Amino acid sequence: MDHSGLIALVGNPNAGKSALFNALTGARQKVGNYPGVTVERKAGRLVLADGRGLDIVDLPGSYSLDAKSPDEEVTRNVIFGYQQGERRPDLLVIVLDAANLDNHLRFALELIALGTPCIVALNMVDLATRDGLELDAARLSEDLGVPVVPTVAVRRRGLDHLSDEIGKALPAHATPQPVQAQQAPRDEDELRREARRIARRAIVSETPTRRVTGAIDKLVLHPVAGPLILLGLLFIIFQAVFSWSEAPVAWIEESFAALQVMVEAVLPDGFLRDLLVQGVINGVGSVIVFLPQILILFFFIILLEATGYMTRAAFLMDGLMAKVGLSGRAFIPLLSSFACAIPGIMATRTISDPKDRLTTILIAPLMTCSARLPVYTLIIAAFIPDRAVAGGIGLQGLVLFILYVSGIVGAMIVAALLRMGVVKGQGGSFLMELPKYQMPLLRDVIIGLWQRAWIFLRRAGTIIFVTTIALWVLLSFPKPPAGSDLSPVEYSAAGRIASVIEPVLRPIGFNHEISLALIPAMAAREVAVSALATANAIEESDDEEQLAQSLGERLQGRWSLPTALAFLAWFVFAPQCISTLAVTKRETNSWRWPLFMTAYLFALAWLAAGATYWTAVALGL
Repeated sequence: MDHSGLIALVGNPNAGKSALFNALTGARQKVGNYPGVTVERKAGRLVLADGRGLDIVDLPGSYSLDAKSPDEEVTRNVIFGYQQGERRPDLLVIVLDAANLDNHLRFALELIALGTPCIVALNMVDLATRDGLELDAARLSEDLGVPVVPTVAVRRRGLDHLSDEIGKALPAHATPQPVQAQQAPRDEDELRREARRIARRAIVSETPTRRVTGAIDKLVLHPVAGPLILLGLLFIIFQAVFSWSEAPVAWIEESFAALQVMVEAVLPDGFLRDLLVQGVINGVGSVIVFLPQILILFFFIILLEATGYMTRAAFLMDGLMAKVGLSGRAFIPLLSSFACAIPGIMATRTISDPKDRLTTILIAPLMTCSARLPVYTLIIAAFIPDRAVAGGIGLQGLVLFILYVSGIVGAMIVAALLRMGVVKGQGGSFLMELPKYQMPLLRDVIIGLWQRAWIFLRRAGTIIFVTTIALWVLLSFPKPPAGSDLSPVEYSAAGRIASVIEPVLRPIGFNHEISLALIPAMAAREVAVSALATANAIEESDDEEQLAQSLGERLQGRWSLPTALAFLAWFVFAPQCISTLAVTKRETNSWRWPLFMTAYLFALAWLAAGATYWTAVALGL
């Protein structure tokens, strides 16, 4: 029985398929869902010059026949004739973005290898020309072995030529093709190399800017040089966090010191004065002082995102994550977790595979969020000498760099273990579009920094403020009776709570003061700093010389170097803040996984801190 031929438009996302579909079908189209799948189905009719009417369907954008999402599964199943209620296409019209030819050709080569009749619509050639790229469609057709038609779908250019080629490819009375078990080549590296070779041969001319972009990508995406460049950039960032922040940090410290003197001069000794000086100025102020370092860190992150490099970093990390069982799609959520684990966990909604998504959620807290930066910089500035090592490299920045890398390495190891155990499975790679390199706009950088500053100050004025005040009350009351051997902090309600957990932490070098600071840190990581500042302010309230010192200087006299290093190691892996655990519960719809997350992170933090402390003691530090 004769039937109308079926044409499928297929290609990468953002290739202009929908625009081409609309131009070919006009008003002769309808939208629904594929049977049994909540994926949009756009179908229509194409009328050729000879009067024949053909069915045409716009398939969801895909990067590969190795499906990683429901959209890609539909595309694969329709192409192979496996989709319920759909017949196999008689012709594939492969839509390519002319300006991203080497990326889009990889999928095109997979499709052409299937043996189904194909036509390539080389779309958006006007934008490629605008960007200084001229392509030879005839040479591209020769290399691919299928017709290639230049098109500009939004301007209806090339549509007549495309319709003519479709008419030639389909006989007047098409018959259904049998479903073939044939698969496309699965060696992705081979496909990428072939795609690049064909794309280079198709180039007639290109501007110096495009050549420079290609040369830069050849270097930053190199399997050896690329990761080294990424590590080098991260190293420079962490050096700058310390060297650039010295002056503004000193200004903020001087401002809070002047504010403390003013409050002490205006208010009489008593409850209100102690609350403001010990709780607000010493507690909250000890966190706000780290604002310059946080802004410097995000200044570089904003620059890397705006220039287009961050997507290249994702491409570099994709192979590494696939080796430990993580989906390549996990990179963006994990990258978001460097700012805060909460948006990072929420961003895992883009990962379609449930096990991939759960694994990413469970390791997101191991990415060093900005809330840990005040803790790191406080301890590093207090205990790590401000001197250069190995050719002028700052030791403090080097330690900070090692802490961030430790979190990343720890996350990769945990992911591998999870994929072999509780979340057994194997992740896969993914493909992405590489944006153009461009200069960041000053306005966008300023807005981005302002947003980060506002988020940090809002936390300081809400969560950190409330937690610090509550902690100050618990540290101040009840007061020890006259003649008591216990200090005000040890006798207080908070001190007694810390005494309960101190035996668990004492083997890893933690003292009563650290045990106390870890409890409110569950509300927000930065509160560990304000807790230490508040406890020290109360402890040294009668010692003017001690109060004149910075928090770091006070800690130097109370902690050993092995204890300080163990404290840093603890916060690399420390259990998450309550907000993160709540979001994990919401995203997994179960208390099982947040409880599992808390347990494994606590165990990992205890072991890491203990190993650091015991090693440091053994080395005589």
